[in-house]
Amino acid sequence: MLRVNIYASGIGRRGIKASSIHIGSMRCDTIFLMHDFLVHFVYSFIPIFVAMDIPGLIPVFVSLTQGLSEDETRGVALQALVTALAISLAFLAIGKFIFRVLGITASDFQISGGLLLLMVGMLEIFQSGAPRRVPNAHVGPVPLGTPLMVGPAVLTSLLILVPLRGYGPTLAALAANLLLVGAAFRGSRRVTGWVSEHGLRAVSQVIGLFLAAIAVSMIRRGFQTP
Repeated sequence: MLRVNIYASGIGRRGIKASSIHIGSMRCDTIFLMHDFLVHFVYSFIPIFVAMDIPGLIPVFVSLTQGLSEDETRGVALQALVTALAISLAFLAIGKFIFRVLGITASDFQISGGLLLLMVGMLEIFQSGAPRRVPNAHVGPVPLGTPLMVGPAVLTSLLILVPLRGYGPTLAALAANLLLVGAAFRGSRRVTGWVSEHGLRAVSQVIGLFLAAIAVSMIRRGFQTP
């Protein structure tokens, strides 16, 4: 009887050890997966952050929403964020298919986005002191949502990152960047309190010049890229 109890006790101990080893292995696998996801997230976040140019979006947003109320400014920011997210998801889902069907290349996309941005920059330069032809409250989807927030650079980065890093880390990095943009837009109202009306007009013209330069750069890269 004593031998049976000792034998049973040995089996129980071995079972507990095996269970502990199994739990420890599961924890190690979870930690490894979390670490792997975090690494891919960081390597996805950085190129999207650079392509989106969040610091450069703040003065553009302030210039385009000049004269709007707080509610209208919040609405413009929300429209821009929703547009940027929708275009990114749609492009990841069917972007390559649409390009093949229509015979469009990434170079064509860069040139068209550059032409659109060039028109916006010219409007900022020549109409900074006059009423805009397009109502201010509708600048959220275009040009803020696209091509400024999500343009050819961001969309191309997404297409490259998904095969390398996976959908999960890439989409998480995109969402994190959009949250940063939303926070930056929300804090941009303080800038209008520090700068006078004439100062904002001057900033608007300077921003228009930079937008035109960025547009020309996009068009040039589109012609240079095969």
